[in-house]
Amino acid sequence: MANKEFESKLMSLQGNLLNFAYMLTSDRDNAYDLLQDTTLKALDNESKYVDNTNFKGWVFTIMRNIFINNYRRSVRSQTVVDQTEDLYHLNLSQDSGLESPEGSYGAGEITAAIDSFPDEYRVPFSMHVAGYKYNEIAERMGLPLGTVKSRIFFARKKLQAQFKDYR
Repeated sequence: MANKEFESKLMSLQGNLLNFAYMLTSDRDNAYDLLQDTTLKALDNESKYVDNTNFKGWVFTIMRNIFINNYRRSVRSQTVVDQTEDLYHLNLSQDSGLESPEGSYGAGEITAAIDSFPDEYRVPFSMHVAGYKYNEIAERMGLPLGTVKSRIFFARKKLQAQFKDYR
């Protein structure tokens, strides 16, 4: 792929990447930082991209990996080593914001719940989470746009209900 074509494809994904970054970070400034890091990393690794590979998937994977690495780095940096004589810091209340450990969900649980959906809901919902626009999903699945939006809405509601009952 020519350099200009690569850059053009990358720039055309900026909107989708920003949406995905915002979904990951839930913060506008962090989303823009993640978008910038992803764009730079993709440009730096242009030579590693192989033609006939899903370009969009490749770039989204870069973003996801950067997000995960940044998260792990921040968790490590927040680790406190208590060097007080009576372990005062370890005895302080540790509030995670959740009522109990059962109140949090792992990615495996969420993925298993999504995988349990019938294909008619799972496929468009998974594509939407991956960053595809409604019209792209409709085109790929050969469905009307309203049907795609409806299925994604119902999949989201089903997922919310499933985890609401989980607590």
